[in-house]
Amino acid sequence: MHPLLADDLARLPEVLGVARDHAARFLGGLDGRVVARGPWRGEAAPLPVAGAGFEGALAEFAARWEPGLSASAGPRYLGFVTGGATPAGLAGDWLTAAYDQNGSSTVGSSAAALEKETVRWLGELFGLGDAHSGAFVSGATMSNTVGLAIGREWLGERLGVSVTDAGVAALGPVEVLSGTPHSSIGKALSLLGIGRDRLRTVPTLPGREAVDVDRLADALAALDGRPAIVVANAGTVNTVDFDDLAAIAALRERFPFWLHVDAAFGGFAALSPEHAALTAGLAAADSVCVDLHKWLNVPYDAAVQFTRRRDLQTAVFHNASPYLGGPGGDPDFLHLTPENSRRLRALAAWFALAAYGADGHREIVERTVRCARRLGDALEARPEFRLLAPVRLNVVCFTRADDPTPARITALADRVTATGEAFLTPTVYAGVPALRAAFSNWRTTEEDTDRVLRALLA
Repeated sequence: MHPLLADDLARLPEVLGVARDHAARFLGGLDGRVVARGPWRGEAAPLPVAGAGFEGALAEFAARWEPGLSASAGPRYLGFVTGGATPAGLAGDWLTAAYDQNGSSTVGSSAAALEKETVRWLGELFGLGDAHSGAFVSGATMSNTVGLAIGREWLGERLGVSVTDAGVAALGPVEVLSGTPHSSIGKALSLLGIGRDRLRTVPTLPGREAVDVDRLADALAALDGRPAIVVANAGTVNTVDFDDLAAIAALRERFPFWLHVDAAFGGFAALSPEHAALTAGLAAADSVCVDLHKWLNVPYDAAVQFTRRRDLQTAVFHNASPYLGGPGGDPDFLHLTPENSRRLRALAAWFALAAYGADGHREIVERTVRCARRLGDALEARPEFRLLAPVRLNVVCFTRADDPTPARITALADRVTATGEAFLTPTVYAGVPALRAAFSNWRTTEEDTDRVLRALLA
C-alpha cells in the first residue's frame, strides 16, 4: 500500500476527527461569513504527483478554495430555492459516504429496502397513496425527466407503439401543454427527443402564473382525441403559484393526457394545514417531481420522483443484462432511473425524517413562510420597492419602484451581494425585471429577514 494511504488508514479516526472539526468551524462561522462571492479568479494548480496525505490536502484546500465558497448553507442565502442541511441530514449524508453502498439492487445489502421505506414516508408526507411508487434521483431536473419519460412511454401505449423499442419518432409530433413551465421541462424534452419546440404554453389566469383550466381544455379539445402530456405546477419559480390540480385532473374524463406535476418545492405546502389545500389533487397525478435539497434541507443532491405506472417506468429504464438480473415483478432501482450505480441518497432523507418527523419539517415550512411574508410586508411598506405578486408561500418577487431596468436590477442584486449580508437572484416577471428572495433554509429566522431588508435598504 502507498505509504500516504497506509498512514491515513492507520490514523483514520484522527483523520475523520480533523475533517469533523474543520466542518464544524465552517458551519459555526456561517452567520458571520460573506453570503456569496464573485467568480473565482485564481489559477489552477498542476496535478499532484507525490501527494500530501489528507491533512496536507486539507491545508491546501483551506488556503486555496475554501475562502471562495459561499454561505449557501446559511440562513440568508435566498437565491434560487436553496435549502441547507439539518444536523441529521448532514450526518446522514456523511454516513452515506462512509457506508458507500450502491443502492441499485437488493443484492447483498439493506440499502434498497431503506430507500423504499424513505420513498413511502415521503409519499405519505405529500399526501400520495399506495398507487404511487418512487425512486431517488439527483434533483428536480432529473425527476422531471423521469416523469416525462414515463409519460412518453404512455403516449406510445395509447398509440400502439413501443417508444423504448422503436424510438420517439414512432410517436409522431408530441404535444406538451403547460401554463408556466419550469426551464427544466424544456431541457427534459430536449433530452428525451421530444424537442423543446413541442412545449406549448397555455394562457394563464389574469395576473397569475396558474394555468387557465378552461383554456387548457380548449387546447386539449383542439387535439381531436390525440393523447398529450400536461405539465402542471405546484409552485412556480417566481411567485409560487399553483395550478388547480384537481380541476386539471378532472379534464381526463374528457381528454386523454398524461398528468405530470412539477412540485419541486411547492409540494411541501402539503405539510402546513394553512397551505395544504394548494396541493389538492396532487394524488391524482400520473407522475410527480419533488426536490429534497430544497425545503427538506438535506444536502445536495437529492430529489424523488413518483409515478402511478411503474410498469411503464420499468419499460423505459430496465437494464437487460444477465449479471444484473431482469426487472421482475418488484424491480430493483437500477431498472427505474437512468442510473445503474446509485449513491444511497435516501439515507440523508431517512435520517432527517426519522430525527425530526413530519412535525419538525412542518415547523421549517411554516417559519420560512412567515419570514417571506415579513419581508414582503416590509417591502410593500417602503416607497423604494414594489411587490409584483402576493407572497403566496416562500418566495418574495419584487422590483424597484422607479425605472426597474435590467441593468438597475442587476446592479441592485450585485450591491446586496457585496454587503456580504444576503444573496438574491434576478428574474423577470410579467415582463418586469425583478428580484426573488426564496426562503427555504432551516436556519432562517425573523432576525435574518430583517438583516436582508437592511441590506436592501442600504
